[in-house]
Amino acid sequence: MLGEPYAMGGVWSYPQEDFGLEESGIAAVLPRGRSGQRTVNGEVYDPDRLIGAHRTLQLPAILTVWNLENGREVRIRVNDRGPSQPGRIVGLSLRTAQLLGIPANAAAQVRIRVETGPSRALAAGLPSPERPAIALAAAPRPTVETEALPPLPGTREAARRAVPGRMAAQSLAEAAPKLPPDPLPETVTTRQAMPGRLMIEAGVFFRRDLAQRQAARLAGLSPRVEPVGGGRQPQFRVVAGPYPNLAAADRAVSAILQAGLPEIRLRVE
Repeated sequence: MLGEPYAMGGVWSYPQEDFGLEESGIAAVLPRGRSGQRTVNGEVYDPDRLIGAHRTLQLPAILTVWNLENGREVRIRVNDRGPSQPGRIVGLSLRTAQLLGIPANAAAQVRIRVETGPSRALAAGLPSPERPAIALAAAPRPTVETEALPPLPGTREAARRAVPGRMAAQSLAEAAPKLPPDPLPETVTTRQAMPGRLMIEAGVFFRRDLAQRQAARLAGLSPRVEPVGGGRQPQFRVVAGPYPNLAAADRAVSAILQAGLPEIRLRVE
């Protein structure tokens, strides 16, 4: 499911399908809440499972979450909207946070990546109002009489080969993404720790003058305009930072929200 655009914590979010999402930012630990409550997409909330919340992704989806501060990485099932705090890219259940080494009521630098195959399998297997299930009636198959004939001389090896059509069907079945287990296993892998700089992105524009106009509204934060991308139509983003710590970055986020600019991102670069 996707849902309509909504405001949470003073920031607007616009849900959309994205099976290639990969971004770095700040993760928040979700409150325990009441076990048995329903998530936005109707699943049962269980803080002791590897689940999480995202503001815009299709629900449910499978994410890999890499704690950039200590290198721990786990896979989670995203099945709710959030987190409510501005400047956070993902909310983690208490069990997920525990496995990632993040204390309750804390935050951490993370990199998240959508697991494309499992997420597509979930999207295809769980119908929603945006993608209703379509029942297809099978076409009638004519009766075909067959007769087994002895192989011709020299064709013994060919007779052992599989029928091309059957091979193609088998290949398609093997290539189809499988539904991920629910609950996900508590598998923790260890990678290199790679903490980064805290930056605020306050808009991306196709015209430099529009980006400069946006930056002028944030003069107190010393923003700058940087070109991003390339090709025939480059874009320009408004950024501020880096900030020495999360508290300083959060103060800047609050100042931007008070200036009436609700579409901002707190990034780790």
